[in-house]
Amino acid sequence: MFETIRNAWKIADLRKKILYTLGMIIIFRLGSVIPVPLLDPSQLKMMFESTNNSLFGFIDLVSGGAFQNTTVFAMSITPYINASIIMQLLCVAIPALERLQKEGEEGRKKIAEIQRVATVVLALIQATGLYFLLKSYNAVTMTGFWPAVVIVITLSAGTAFLMWLGEQITEKGVGNGISLIIFAGIISSGPTAVTSLYQYMMNGTMGVIGAILLVIVALVVVGFVVAMNNAERRISVQYAKRVVGRKMYGGQSTHIPIKVASAGVIPVIFAMSIMAFPATIASFFGVQAGDTGFWGGFLKVFSPNHWAYAVLYFFLIIFFTYFYTAIQFNPIEMANNMKKNGGFIPGIRPGRPTSDFISRVLSKITLAGAIFLAIIAIIPIFMNYGLKINNFSIGGTSLLIVVGVALETVNQLESQMLMRHYKGFLE
Repeated sequence: MFETIRNAWKIADLRKKILYTLGMIIIFRLGSVIPVPLLDPSQLKMMFESTNNSLFGFIDLVSGGAFQNTTVFAMSITPYINASIIMQLLCVAIPALERLQKEGEEGRKKIAEIQRVATVVLALIQATGLYFLLKSYNAVTMTGFWPAVVIVITLSAGTAFLMWLGEQITEKGVGNGISLIIFAGIISSGPTAVTSLYQYMMNGTMGVIGAILLVIVALVVVGFVVAMNNAERRISVQYAKRVVGRKMYGGQSTHIPIKVASAGVIPVIFAMSIMAFPATIASFFGVQAGDTGFWGGFLKVFSPNHWAYAVLYFFLIIFFTYFYTAIQFNPIEMANNMKKNGGFIPGIRPGRPTSDFISRVLSKITLAGAIFLAIIAIIPIFMNYGLKINNFSIGGTSLLIVVGVALETVNQLESQMLMRHYKGFLE
């Protein structure tokens, strides 16, 4: 990885992209320390410690502590993630959006515009709910209509700016901008995590053996994520010879690479957002998991410390892995393209049998990748029972996100370097 970055740094164009990406990340970190006016950070920290809300922990994780410190990027890009989930579901359910998605670049631009509007709307809704929640915990220093407007607009503008920042990184920098913003937020929480681990050891919450076990598990997770990210199933494809004019085309063998973890960490992020949604909505009305009654018991199921949370989390990750993979791969379209170009899979007839074969292979590979992601995500939840550390379940998810985004960015760098080498060779 370091060799790839060093080689990319030698290329002037890639060096500019890397510097541009780093500059945007620095802007993100600077915005993470600008406080929201009319809010008391100390009251929010008390609320954060008194509630066991997984979404609050996730927002604080990806925002690099901006949520707990009540800064302009407090909501991070969670409204964008939710808007992305909604748009992908609607593209499957609504034929008009599905047709728009297949129109190529213009269709994707229109969908992106709709997603931006949905992000702003969701940000306003989430900021409004967050305002009433902060008001109930006396974290708002001045009440009234205009103070509420200032707080809601500031929080929503922070999310909109992060969305723009991510799009600029994707367009002019290196890697996926939204993923890199999440990556930067998690990495910035590293020193705090190390300090917390040291404090757990000092106060007796976790012994030396527990700390060593935690480090070993983290290293094993990193190793498995790297191995699974690079693992792929190659489907052999043979192209028949054909003569066009005076030239002969085809007659070569190639393959279709299908990655085991083709969906990346997107299913984990989607599943965490869905699992945290009920507890978040309930907290806006002052209902907590420890309360008595039906809603208190209902929310207890969605607490990260409950076994049912791990089970639901597991199956949601598997569902979103299949869902996201189905959006990325279309076996029928792949089979038709192969048939048009004179390609076929050895031993499989072109057309419907080819698409059925690709679907079966894709289903098996996706199941392996989905189970892998789900197990890595829920292992820390069960470890929490032994170590007794609150919100430790976020640890597995953060490792998946950090390693996955790092590998994806390095792969993009390698692809861009390879394109430049081919260009130089042809010239």
